Order: sequence, then structure tokens, then C-alpha cells
Amino acid sequence: MASRSLRLLLLLCLGVLSYPDVSGISIETDIKNVKAEEFKEAILSCKHKFSKGMSLRIEWKKIGSQGVSFVYYNSEFTGDLRGRAEMLDTGIRIRNVTRRDSGTYRCEISAKSEEGQHLGEATITLTVLVAPTTPVCEVPSSAMTGTVVQMSCKETEGSPPSEYQWYKNGVALLEKTGTGSARAANVTYTMNKKSGTLLFNTVTKNDTGEYFCEASNGIGLSQKCRVKRMQVDDLNVSGIIVAVVFVALVMVLCGLGVFYAQKKGYFASKKKTNYQSTSEKASLLCSLMCFKSFRYLQSSLEL
Repeated sequence: MASRSLRLLLLLCLGVLSYPDVSGISIETDIKNVKAEEFKEAILSCKHKFSKGMSLRIEWKKIGSQGVSFVYYNSEFTGDLRGRAEMLDTGIRIRNVTRRDSGTYRCEISAKSEEGQHLGEATITLTVLVAPTTPVCEVPSSAMTGTVVQMSCKETEGSPPSEYQWYKNGVALLEKTGTGSARAANVTYTMNKKSGTLLFNTVTKNDTGEYFCEASNGIGLSQKCRVKRMQVDDLNVSGIIVAVVFVALVMVLCGLGVFYAQKKGYFASKKKTNYQSTSEKASLLCSLMCFKSFRYLQSSLEL
């Protein structure tokens, strides 16, 4: 049974290869890579050199990752292009293109003549260009001098992908290239226009200011995020030392006070419950004093 099927398949292939009335033809297109802005029109050309009297069959298909689908078949458009596209001879005009229209299209033309059947095809790539949307910017509101600070800026709708420009107090920041004006300005940051990051390896008080980022890709208007302020302050070393000494002193005094009270028998009582209650109150008082001391230390660090 298997050998019989193999023979039939072989005969079929030989028949197709030896069929004398099928020949290939050349199909041309004006532009193989078409680019169009979103919500405008795109024209996919497909040209042939057949005689006007020949009977033509025209089909357009879209080649995607999930396979091949018909765009124009049996003299009408299908799918998303229905109502938005029209034929220009054998080419296509698509109105109000969207990013979903991007992809690879194939024009297929077959014609019958006295010499037999003629077949040809052409492939066109359509890229829909999309303007950027408002980027999302991450800017810390405060930072300590000498620390590492990174700001980020990103938008994902633009096609081609957007590039990013950071501004401080309304002035465009220079891109650190190691030469020219950027080097002369002795910049302390690194700006990546591709990824949208602005990195300060050691931030200083001079970096305090109002920051925003602008996204652009050459399509439509550039977009920017809202202005955010970053405040850079010096580390209050003297305040930290005073706070640490104060907290240590409070903890020592609290411990000595409890030890002295226990030694003198101030917590002693005839009733065990009263002793426990008095001891718990003393412990609670010490804990409260330590907590307030730590809050004081925290406020000193924030100064």
C-alpha cells in the first residue's frame, strides 16, 4: 500500500514538472519596503506586463508568524482591510493604516493565454510608523551627596523606538562622549539616549534641580513627562554623632536605673502580681525612652 502511494506521488510530481503550459512571469513593485505614518494611507504597488486582453486572477496575501492569510481574494478584500482598502489596477491603497497593518504582503497574479498559464508574484514589506506617547519618568525626590542616583525614562508605543533627551531646569543635558563640549563641561553623569537612563555615580548638591525627559522618533511631535524636582543634601555628620551619643546615653541610664531599682528592692512586693506589674511598667518605660531616642536619631539622619 505504501509503495503504491509512493508511485502515485512520483507520477504526480513528474506530471507537474513536465506540464508545458505553465510558465513563470516577472512581477515588479515600485517600492519593496513601504513606510507610512499611522492613520495615513499606504500604497502597495504590483505591476505586470500582460496584454490587456488577457484574463488575470489577482490575489493578495499577508505573511505572518501564524501563517498566510488572504487580504484580497475572489475580487474582494477580507479581514481588517475590508472597507479601508481599494484596488489600484493590481496594487492596493490602504487608508487609515494602523500598527496592526505592519507586515509582509505578497501579490500573486496568474494569467491565461494561448501559450498556457502564466504565474508571478512580488513581496512588499509595510512598516507603519507610530509617534511616541508621553514617557514615564522616574526621578527621586531627594538624595544624599556621594550616593548613586539613576533616573529612567521610557515609552513603548513609538515605532521606530524613541530616543530620549533629559533636561535640567529647562536646559538640555549634554551626552557624555569624552570629547567636545560634554568633556569641557566636566559632566558628572552618563545619559543613554537609547535606554533613557540618566546615571549619577556620585551625586552632588550641584545636581539639585528640576528634571524632565523628552521622547522622540522623528514621527509626529516629541512627548515629554512632567517636571520633577530632586533635592540633594549633604550628610549631617555632626547631627549623627550627637544623636548616637544621645541614644547610647539614654540606653545606659535606663539600664542603670532599672538595675539600681531592683538592687534597692523598689520592685519587691509581698504579692507576686504586684511585683510583676511594677517590673513590666519599668520595662515599658525604658522601651518607650529607647524608641523616642531612635526616632531622634532617624530625624538627625534626615537633616
